[in-house]
Amino acid sequence: MKKLTAQEEEAMLIIWKTGEGCVKDYLDNYPEPRPPYTTLASVIKNIEKKNFITSRKIGNVYLYQPRIMQEEYQQAMMSGVVKDYFRNSYKELVTFFAKEQKISSEELKDIIKLIENKSNTSKP
Repeated sequence: MKKLTAQEEEAMLIIWKTGEGCVKDYLDNYPEPRPPYTTLASVIKNIEKKNFITSRKIGNVYLYQPRIMQEEYQQAMMSGVVKDYFRNSYKELVTFFAKEQKISSEELKDIIKLIENKSNTSKP
C-alpha cells in the first residue's frame, strides 16, 4: 500500500469521516483555514490515482467514496513504522514511548489488560 502525503492524509481523514461526497462536501468538513477548492480537488484526484477512493460521475459532479477502510490504512502504516524504526518489534515501540515518558504506567496497565482479555477470549 502506498503512503499518502500529509496533505493527502488530511483529506483522506475528512473523506473517511464524511463518507461519499463531492469536493464541496469535503471542503465543508475541513477545519479552518480551509484549502482552496482547486487544491483540494487536485489532492482528491491524487488520492484516487493511488486507489484509496473511487469516483462516479453524476451530471457534471464527481462523487467520491473510500475504497479502503481507515483501520486498514492505519494498520499498514503502523506496521511500516514498526518495521522501519523499531526492528519489527512492538515491544521496542512501547519501550520507546515509555522511555520518552509518552505513555503512563496506567496506560501500560490498560494495554496489558487488553492483551490479556484478548488472549482469554481467543481460547476455545
